[in-house]
Amino acid sequence: MADRTTDPTGAAGPEEEPTSSGPLKSSVGMHGITESARYSLAEMGPGRTLRTLSTLNHADGFDCPSCAWGDPRPEHRKTAEFCENGVKAVAWEATRKRVDAAFFAEHSLAELRTRDGHWLEAQGRLSQPMHLAPGATHYTPITWEEALTRTAGRLRGLTDPDRAVFYTSGRTSNEAAFLYQLLARRLGTNNLPDCSNMCHESSGAALAETIGLGKGVISYEDITEHADLIVIVGQNPGTCHPRMLTALEDAKRRGARIIAANPLPEAGFGRYHNPQTVRGLAGPGTLLADRYLPVRVNGDLALFAGLNRVVLDREDARPGTVLDHDFIDRHCDGFDAAAAAWRKLDWSRIEAMSGLSRRLIEACADDVLAAGSVIVCWAMGLTQHRNAVPTIREIVDFLLLRGNIGRPGAGPAPIRGHSNVQGDRTMGIWEKMPDAFLDRLRDEFGFEPPREPGVDTVDAIRAMRDGAVDVFVGLGGNFAQATPDTDVTEAALARCGLTVHIATKLNRSHVCPGTESLLLPCLGRTERDIQAGGEQFVTVEDTMAMVHASHGRLRPGTPHLRSEIAIIADLGHALFGDGLGWQAMRDDYAVIRRHIEHVVPGFHAYEQRVRQPGGFMLPRAPRDSRTFPTATGKARFTVNPPTAAEAPPGHLLLTTVRSHDQFNTTVYGLDDRYRGIKGGRRVVFLNRDDLRDLHLHDGDLVDLVSVNADGERRAPGFRAVRYPVPRGCAAGYFPETNVLVALDSTAETSNTPASKSIVIRVEPATTPAPGVPA
Repeated sequence: MADRTTDPTGAAGPEEEPTSSGPLKSSVGMHGITESARYSLAEMGPGRTLRTLSTLNHADGFDCPSCAWGDPRPEHRKTAEFCENGVKAVAWEATRKRVDAAFFAEHSLAELRTRDGHWLEAQGRLSQPMHLAPGATHYTPITWEEALTRTAGRLRGLTDPDRAVFYTSGRTSNEAAFLYQLLARRLGTNNLPDCSNMCHESSGAALAETIGLGKGVISYEDITEHADLIVIVGQNPGTCHPRMLTALEDAKRRGARIIAANPLPEAGFGRYHNPQTVRGLAGPGTLLADRYLPVRVNGDLALFAGLNRVVLDREDARPGTVLDHDFIDRHCDGFDAAAAAWRKLDWSRIEAMSGLSRRLIEACADDVLAAGSVIVCWAMGLTQHRNAVPTIREIVDFLLLRGNIGRPGAGPAPIRGHSNVQGDRTMGIWEKMPDAFLDRLRDEFGFEPPREPGVDTVDAIRAMRDGAVDVFVGLGGNFAQATPDTDVTEAALARCGLTVHIATKLNRSHVCPGTESLLLPCLGRTERDIQAGGEQFVTVEDTMAMVHASHGRLRPGTPHLRSEIAIIADLGHALFGDGLGWQAMRDDYAVIRRHIEHVVPGFHAYEQRVRQPGGFMLPRAPRDSRTFPTATGKARFTVNPPTAAEAPPGHLLLTTVRSHDQFNTTVYGLDDRYRGIKGGRRVVFLNRDDLRDLHLHDGDLVDLVSVNADGERRAPGFRAVRYPVPRGCAAGYFPETNVLVALDSTAETSNTPASKSIVIRVEPATTPAPGVPA
């Protein structure tokens, strides 16, 4: 394979011919330490590495800008309370590289559009506001005052406030998110799509319907101290939430069992070599998964339906000994209808849909019945299917049958992706916030918020595509690459009159501008935030509903950077004057937190409680008191007839995955150590029997063609890699495969893109991949 780069971070050159050595059966260990050190030193240097990593995820430090995994109690945290991908996320943000006016003078928009997202983000931090004028070929510098005045003028001049869209990334703090939704609603729109729409919207929809709360109900200690059985389904913790491995190891040492159900056998299910223990570094490590279920892509609904049938059959065989009848009778409704449906299930259909034998499902049920308290964890492997909401409802049924909600070590656990994506929703970043929230917002600020629901992410793309949006504002994130149907999305952005991106680094969205575009560089979470009221901190909410403070440690990368809060407040002031107190909120973030206290339930004494080490946990009625704020006042059993995506003969079901050198759309390097891939990302993982049937060989260059109701989409130039995926299934990395996801292919109820079950054909390549020589 040719040398692809001279950059020690692996960030400078195009990929050429990726090679494969097969998946690993263990994770982390010494290699994780050396890889973290290599990347952080190359990007930050030794001084910045020490200043950031020594306080990362500590009570007096800053919160990791990558995943939303929770923290142990402050007294239980290690000196190195971070993972390899957390280090890379910090180094990615705290890099010494800069993208300044000279960079944009050298690189035209046309040239930048030929670069992939990996190259763009690797160039460094945005260092000053930049403007792309209508018809211009290059971004040029602009002052903050002119940029904000220009944005405010365009927003003020809209014929309808709904012709603006305000998108949000999950990295945004609670304070910035609250201010952002306030600005949008003061303008008069609920168009507040966010990354939740693309990840756990299905979880929120299913949980709100069944238990009355759209988030999980467990704590960190439920995993480490109380659970007897932890079921991990549709989630790859070793790559996507690596610090979870330590919590799972703690649970295993206590005697808990772990079941992993996933189409790919991930390294994080095997032996965990904890880099902070002798056993981890020099010994055999800890085998995490006691049982691995190689479930077919989109076979999870059938799996849990089968489990529920087995549990019911065992109860019928030994009445009164299996189900928690007291819990069901006192706290649930709908059981009789659900039980009747399970008794009618056809085992041959369950086996065909799940890809698992009845014997294996029965054995899994043995683990369930031997456990007193059960947690089920999941991520986007469940949420991004057509039947995602019924699947998660069936998991709730599974937990309700044995009373596994509202007691220690039990409950549903949707494991969130980006670090404050859950907090954003709590703060009001949602296109259809309930009237009770809007009433409190009205009473606090003295204006009438709009009541008509806004657009979510998919509907925002449709609206832009159809010419119904004039201004797009993105608070963080990489909209063009995170969303489905890449070509459609990029064309939709181009139809906007003005696109505004508040961001730390250059990304693909910035080179897919509207007629006019602004890049507004903001502080990162690693950086100190000093305003007129002194040094500030922000807060975030993790996946366990813990709210805690985050204090930046580094000097801002350039004098031109402003905090997200300052940018939003300055824009609000330019739009509306200071009637809502924008300047006071900019100067002192405690003012924002006082407003949050009055508007958002659970945030009483916000300032005092969040200053305590470790912060505070938000109330969650199903967990706290076994009360369920549903339409019936009880937890709801639901009937979810098993379904599964099917591919016609000659086709496969493709699921999209991350590489280990990636967080969301941010690609740190072109290797995936855990899956044995080196030197490239345009690979498709295929079962050996499917390779044979398709007359292909390991390493062949192929095109992926998705088959959708509105036509076909082609992703060219992928290397076929033989891999232990279930027969009839395939896997490929996103965002490279997002082009195959049709905009109208979404989950029922949640409208989340169905990116995990794409019907494809695999054909010999007709053209090379972008940037890859023929």
